[in-house]
Amino acid sequence: MNSKNSKARITAIGSYVPNKKMTNDDLEKLVDTNDEWIVQRTGMRERRIAEENEFTSDLCIKAVENLVQTYHKSVEDVDLIIVATTTADFPFPSVACQIQEKFNIKSSGAFDLNATCAGFAYALHVANGLITSGLHRKVLVIGGETLSKVTDYTDRSTCILFGDGAGAILVEYDDENPSFVSFIQGTNGEGGLHLYRTGLSQKMHGMELRGNGNIVQNGREVYKWAVRTVSTGIKTLLEGANLRTEDIDWFVPHSVNLRMIESICEKSNINIENTLYSVEYMGNTSAASIPLALSLGVAEKKLKYGDTVILYGFGGGLTYTGLIVKWGVPDLLN
Repeated sequence: MNSKNSKARITAIGSYVPNKKMTNDDLEKLVDTNDEWIVQRTGMRERRIAEENEFTSDLCIKAVENLVQTYHKSVEDVDLIIVATTTADFPFPSVACQIQEKFNIKSSGAFDLNATCAGFAYALHVANGLITSGLHRKVLVIGGETLSKVTDYTDRSTCILFGDGAGAILVEYDDENPSFVSFIQGTNGEGGLHLYRTGLSQKMHGMELRGNGNIVQNGREVYKWAVRTVSTGIKTLLEGANLRTEDIDWFVPHSVNLRMIESICEKSNINIENTLYSVEYMGNTSAASIPLALSLGVAEKKLKYGDTVILYGFGGGLTYTGLIVKWGVPDLLN
């Protein structure tokens, strides 16, 4: 659908990943795997891992600090904080409330949003809607995860995938140069059994679940759903904006798996060289993967002010959100 009359612009970005690295060689010491096998199937070489006493709120705070320092922005007048995460420090208070306290934001709403790997795109969509409606003027959107804390490092099919990190974006009122062009959303709740983490309930659709609070994934089924759904969604997204593939400067999907991204690009006629991802050295960081990829694009001087970008989050639920945005962050001078 077309984001008609949007009045919201993306104005700044920041990111943070923990110092600790977990390489493929490190994983070889834990489970029956090796570097060649992991790279061939996922494209991953390293992931960043939070320390035992380092949590999602810590990563998010450092991402916001990076945004403030890099773009000389103030967040004290932010009137809404949205944190996309599935690995909050506590069931409550929310990570967003911890952000509010840390930065002494006097008058702000704050909530966490759980749409798993689609969470950051969801949160941006919500921010655009609330600013465009006139209800808010300055929204801090953060995606942060410490997936290493909910990963079973005896399960060779999942432990090779996940890493930790956080990214933050500032969305502000701007009716002259808005960022948001079009969006698409959808959900397939029947597929929830293919990617989950148990909580208060240990059953879904009448079936006993496993994992004991760790991530459980049917990789084959998620792969098939994502490639089919995202490639079809990109076509619909472009049609809604009256754009063609060649009008897109950058494609930024959730960094789930490089092989899956390559397959989506192939089916969507998108050049992999015009794709930004964070998966190779950061792993799958769920809600943090898109802002981490955007930050890498900025740091490498690929992503420029005014570029047309497709952001596409997809994951557990199963659910997805795709956005076409005009990149509104000023280019860094140095």
